[in-house]
Amino acid sequence: MHHFHYIDGELYCENVPVRRIAEAVGTPFYLYSHATLSHHLRIFDAAFAGFPHIICFAVKANANLAILRLFAQLGAGADIVCGGELFRAL
Repeated sequence: MHHFHYIDGELYCENVPVRRIAEAVGTPFYLYSHATLSHHLRIFDAAFAGFPHIICFAVKANANLAILRLFAQLGAGADIVCGGELFRAL
């Protein structure tokens, strides 16, 4: 499940037209869906519900602070390999 979809030929992220975001911030830009990231983390976490575990996100994969903050708020840990990644994760 993801929260990117087309309505009448226009791309939306969640319920916002991507065009509107592009007009506001300029292009190029990165766009992430809070709902999609949250959904997939919860599904992944639920798959291990019967076992002691912690889901860790590789900071090297994406060091965006908003994403790291979201995953931390959802209970995920951070997989780090250097001091800079530790700094961002904290």
